[in-house]
Amino acid sequence: MPIEMDAEAFDALVDRALDDIPDEIALRVRNVVVLVEDEPPEGEPDLLGLYDGIALTERWGSPMMELPDRIFVFRRPLLEMCDSVQQLEDEVRITVVHEIAHHFGIDDARLHDLGYA
Repeated sequence: MPIEMDAEAFDALVDRALDDIPDEIALRVRNVVVLVEDEPPEGEPDLLGLYDGIALTERWGSPMMELPDRIFVFRRPLLEMCDSVQQLEDEVRITVVHEIAHHFGIDDARLHDLGYA
């Protein structure tokens, strides 16, 4: 049975997941904004997160004057898939790590091998 949680409490879970990223990784995340949206894009009802940007492995030159990459975390599908707050916290953490990994150029196959897909 899905759990209920207001937007503020959900945002706090995302903030905790971001805070738990090791400093040596967090310091290398550049020009990225994390956004929480209630719903995923149309046609992707089960999507939990999305990285919208250019992976660091695909960039060249200076990132000056570039719009930030975006990481989206989708609240409704995460709430619907979880039966407890602990499970939700775990899934939010996995989703955040998964999308940050895409920022570093790690693909879904490798994430699956690491247990994040």
